[in-house]
Amino acid sequence: MRQEKSCGALCFLEDEAGRRVLLVKHRAGGHWAFPKGHVEPGESEEQTACREVLEETGVEIQILPGYRETNHYSPCRGVMKEVVYFRARALGADTRPQPEEIRIARFVPVAEAMALLTYDADRRLLEKAEDLEKRD
Repeated sequence: MRQEKSCGALCFLEDEAGRRVLLVKHRAGGHWAFPKGHVEPGESEEQTACREVLEETGVEIQILPGYRETNHYSPCRGVMKEVVYFRARALGADTRPQPEEIRIARFVPVAEAMALLTYDADRRLLEKAEDLEKRD
């Protein structure tokens, strides 16, 4: 079985609109998720997460300590994928979705994100990250 690895981040923004999290809606499949992508040779997990969030959404981030969660799944026959997620602070609110892959990139309130996220595993990741956000 072929192994793949991606990294991404749950990116929070706190401003006059309250605390929001960055979600993307993918062109392929139309699912809502967190920005992520494949690790390139020589990159750390954190570097991959920062690069992929910037590429997919146009948002620069700062990784926050104390949160590293993984999801494992098989995207297709013969492939097992590991996705490592970090909690991050968004350094701006403007988004520029990557046109080839991302239909929508936007910050949404956590309750709305829970309703939009396509997969239960992503909702569980958000619950853990939101617990940390409330403590910070």
